[in-house]
Amino acid sequence: FSGTDLVDGSCAHPTIPGKVSPLLPANHVTMAKGTGLVHTAPAHGMEDYSVASHHQLPTDCLVDESGFFTEAAGPELKNKNVLEEGNEAVIRMLQAAGSLLKEEKYVHSYPYDWRTKKPMIIRASKQWFVNTANVKAAAQDVLKKVKVIPTSAMNRMLEMLDRRTFWCISRQRCWGVP
Repeated sequence: FSGTDLVDGSCAHPTIPGKVSPLLPANHVTMAKGTGLVHTAPAHGMEDYSVASHHQLPTDCLVDESGFFTEAAGPELKNKNVLEEGNEAVIRMLQAAGSLLKEEKYVHSYPYDWRTKKPMIIRASKQWFVNTANVKAAAQDVLKKVKVIPTSAMNRMLEMLDRRTFWCISRQRCWGVP
């Protein structure tokens, strides 16, 4: 059968009893990139977040700031590191539920932190969602108080701030974001 046959369907979540997940189409999921069927984690990637936003799904994040499963992930996963014992626990849970079709080692291409050389987990955080108009106005007011050399650059910077549609205010790292 084709993927379109599954649209508007649903499936039982394999590790959270009683949770039903909708089957949704997504342009970034293709046969060329795998099976064409994948899980969606709206709090952990831009494509998944876009699909969830389009279908008004919650962006629940089951991973805390330190990379450990939260209480919302269930008692079997709570406080387990996602990249370490958490992976093994999920595999055991899928096996117990009879939901694991195949297991194989896979080297995932996680982004790495250049300071610690450790993989990073991308996760949604509340500070992503700010009132753009307020941030833009505040940034422009503050910029007008800065002495800019050459002075002709001030207008270019103000125009750039005015055209800016997306803002990321991050407190995830103490040294900020580029």
